[in-house]
Amino acid sequence: MRPIFDPETLPVIDTDIRGIPLSPSRMEPEFIRRRLQSPPPAWEPLLTDESRVYDKSRALRDASVLVPLVVREDGLWVLFTERNANLNAHAGQISFPGGRQESYDVDRVATALRETEEEIGVGADYVEVLGSLPDYITGTGYHVSPVVGMMRPGFTLRPDAGEVAEVFEVPLAFLMDPTRHERRLLRWVDGERKFYAMPYPREGGGNRFIWGATAAMLRNLYLLLAA
Repeated sequence: MRPIFDPETLPVIDTDIRGIPLSPSRMEPEFIRRRLQSPPPAWEPLLTDESRVYDKSRALRDASVLVPLVVREDGLWVLFTERNANLNAHAGQISFPGGRQESYDVDRVATALRETEEEIGVGADYVEVLGSLPDYITGTGYHVSPVVGMMRPGFTLRPDAGEVAEVFEVPLAFLMDPTRHERRLLRWVDGERKFYAMPYPREGGGNRFIWGATAAMLRNLYLLLAA
């Protein structure tokens, strides 16, 4: 049985205090585009398989997410959604737009773009696909393909009120600072799990708690751009 827990209350076991924040030049759209299309041979993504956590009697379900980069006057920002608190799965969690692959989707990119339009109302015409990050197998039994896309100016957000509680953005520079990359530890009767978290301060107090697969994908983006 998978444990039920509040990730924000779990202890921080370490942060990447020796890591170096990305320089502004490595957070430019053209550099990101080149790096995704031609990754350096020596770069090493972190482990992205949590299959030990889920029920292996069930087949993995294919899914895709879009990692949306938004161009603003002060640099790139990353767009996130906060899921409604009344959903059956991942209620209240912060994630990228995305979801399960359907039989009519041509490929994983098509899944990410379709889900983005369904969740936040931004069509494929406003997304330039830059490339993909390593796939991620979640503890809930999904095989997720993260597709990185640049949001073209002029898009209008139309969130699906039944699924999305809020859409917000975080500066890419904040997320690409490894000293913000916490590792936290969950222990339960069947073992333990370490996961990344990147709490982002919320206006008025508290944090937007970015964690789990979403944080791990961002960690891989950092490792790729820093390599």
